[in-house]
Amino acid sequence: MGVLNITPDSFSDGGDYNHLEAALDRAQRLVEAGADILDIGGQSTRPGAKTISLEAELERVIPVVQAIRKHLNIPISVDTTRAAIAQQAIDAGADLVNDISGGRFDPEMLAIVAELEVPIILMHIRGTPETMQQLTDYENLVGEILAVLQERINAAQKAGIAGSRLIIDPGIGFGKTAEQNLELLRQLHQFKTLGVPILVGTSRKSFIGKLLNQSDPKKRVWGTASTCCSAIAQGADILRVHDLPEMWEVATVADAIWRN
Repeated sequence: MGVLNITPDSFSDGGDYNHLEAALDRAQRLVEAGADILDIGGQSTRPGAKTISLEAELERVIPVVQAIRKHLNIPISVDTTRAAIAQQAIDAGADLVNDISGGRFDPEMLAIVAELEVPIILMHIRGTPETMQQLTDYENLVGEILAVLQERINAAQKAGIAGSRLIIDPGIGFGKTAEQNLELLRQLHQFKTLGVPILVGTSRKSFIGKLLNQSDPKKRVWGTASTCCSAIAQGADILRVHDLPEMWEVATVADAIWRN
């Protein structure tokens, strides 16, 4: 999954693709470099990020989805927590929804996704991006996250979303400390018990920067590569990444070793 942030304030590439031409060029380059899915987001979810208006998110996301759908034949994911954005993005040509709140921030999200009959990625987060790094006190890290994701799966199915359309994401970097992120990578295989595909997003994140003493997210490519190898070895099915073709090469070789 190649990341395309249409935001001025994302931690890694904020402001790089704010214009339609730049976003479309980025999308084309991601596809050429090996992306299987494009993930388009107009609301930054970095730690401390403030929520923008619905209108601002629509203005950022919908024209880009329309342009990519017109020019490229690739699955498009819309990274949003708002049902109205999901609805309009799917109408514009997107294929699935990536909701960092697991369908919790907008009470209409799960019902809309069920009605649209598209897949949804349910991620684990505590609090909101603005507050999440103040909420990292877990008694049983993996057990608590597993329980929340199971509850989200149950809620999605109760809303009418088929189990075959569900994907989970343990939310590395979202309400977790650097050490907790590493523990999630070590224990990722436990999430296979939920019986749905697993998405992992470690790309360029701050815990990698901490380990490498690297403050520039764009210089965390090979630290990201290590986490991608680990995730594949532990059973991840989708990797959400910024750096292609590098991570395509990493995933191709790691797949050959561990996934055959």
